[in-house]
Amino acid sequence: MTITNSGQALLRIGQLHQQSGVPIKTIRYYEELGLLQTVVRSEGGFRLFDPVMVQRLGFIKRSQTLGLSLAEIGEILQIYDRGEQPCANVKAKLNQKVKAIDEQIHHLSILRTQLKTLLQHEPGPVGDLICPIIQGKRKH
Repeated sequence: MTITNSGQALLRIGQLHQQSGVPIKTIRYYEELGLLQTVVRSEGGFRLFDPVMVQRLGFIKRSQTLGLSLAEIGEILQIYDRGEQPCANVKAKLNQKVKAIDEQIHHLSILRTQLKTLLQHEPGPVGDLICPIIQGKRKH
């Protein structure tokens, strides 16, 4: 059994999966992207992870639920891994998300109004139209 500097046993990928709830395939993918690092490989070739990777996986999962992409999460983790506090970067990214959501809400509100207006009109003769509700009145 390999031990970390803090005296904790390193985790094999299956143990990391059990403790984090993240599928093994996803853990491998995150490692491939550089979001997670193995400490070493065992004699049998198994990936061994520091137990702090459980917390890191929790951070990644929570960040994704807040709308951050894996690339954005990677940027945040790089700042953290350099020993710097990434909160200013996180705040900027979350502000961007809020602005994007506000724009989406605005566009969805306009679309909702358009749809309600279309639903209020009875379709006229179809003629050569597929559906006059969508295409509007038939031009003569």
